[in-house]
Amino acid sequence: MLKIEENKSLKPYNTFGVNVKANYFTSVESEKEILEILLSKRFSSMNKLILGGGSNILFTKNYDGLVIHNIEKGIRLLEETEKYVIIESSAGEIWNDLVSYCVENKYYGIENLSLIPGTVGAAPIQNIGAYGVEIKDVFESLEGINLETGERKIYKKNECKFDYRDSIFKRGLKWKIIITKVILKLKKEKQFNLNYRSLNDYLGKANKEKLTIRRVRETVNKIRMSKLPDPHRFGNAGSFFKNPEVSEEKFLELKKDFEETVFFKLDNNKYKIPAAFLIEKCGFRGKRIGNVATYNQQALVIINMGSATGEQIKTFSQEIQKAVFDKFGIELTPEVNII
Repeated sequence: MLKIEENKSLKPYNTFGVNVKANYFTSVESEKEILEILLSKRFSSMNKLILGGGSNILFTKNYDGLVIHNIEKGIRLLEETEKYVIIESSAGEIWNDLVSYCVENKYYGIENLSLIPGTVGAAPIQNIGAYGVEIKDVFESLEGINLETGERKIYKKNECKFDYRDSIFKRGLKWKIIITKVILKLKKEKQFNLNYRSLNDYLGKANKEKLTIRRVRETVNKIRMSKLPDPHRFGNAGSFFKNPEVSEEKFLELKKDFEETVFFKLDNNKYKIPAAFLIEKCGFRGKRIGNVATYNQQALVIINMGSATGEQIKTFSQEIQKAVFDKFGIELTPEVNII
């Protein structure tokens, strides 16, 4: 039987550690429970928020509605050939646990995405990515349930409209679907993506024949832990902003004024500029205002130094946006969902 809690603190359920409350809160462990709560007369017309690991959300106020915490677990092998496997994971699985499962079984494709916080269900919403790999690279499909009608639907890759840290689930279907299953296609033949600069610095000269998936994962873990704060010590949601893309004209203008501009050339004649570089140039690396600061090892990460409110964190982020726009004429877009 579903347990419904009232005036539930969400502090343990968001990695910023912001102390807000939900009018109603429940944890679901199956599709049956999801449908039970969606179709109940008591909650059918109420605002609903799906919460996984809470690692990409900033609460600025109490939530007026029902929070559904999806904790359904399970990983299944759907298909296997000599060259690939297709696996299905329940949305409530911890993403890093799925990566561990794949590394242990030598299924190649998501080892670069090690240690990304959150659940499997949140991964396609954000089109999570790191070190040259995105989930869309291995994505097959997902199953979801419409929050209003209770209708089940399968979404193929082309229907998800994946983009940089973006998908249809952050746009047209935002807050309308609860993802229940995610299906990925992974390789059984050894194949690594080591093109990303920091990863290549560690492994670029390694003997590729002897290089193992476990070593790649361990290296990714080492890099991430050296750059990102432990959310148990400092509340954070990882990268707060997306890396902006600019035109060639804007890029040349930047290079003229700031020769040291870091960049990645894209296929569409645009250039991606690391947001951390821009933030750092504005003097925000390690800057603290009250109980909010940027991490001194990575300016892209905003941290809760203790008892900051969501509104204080939001205000701090807006000050960063203003400073970057005033100095560079570039708008930073939050990667984090602000509620």
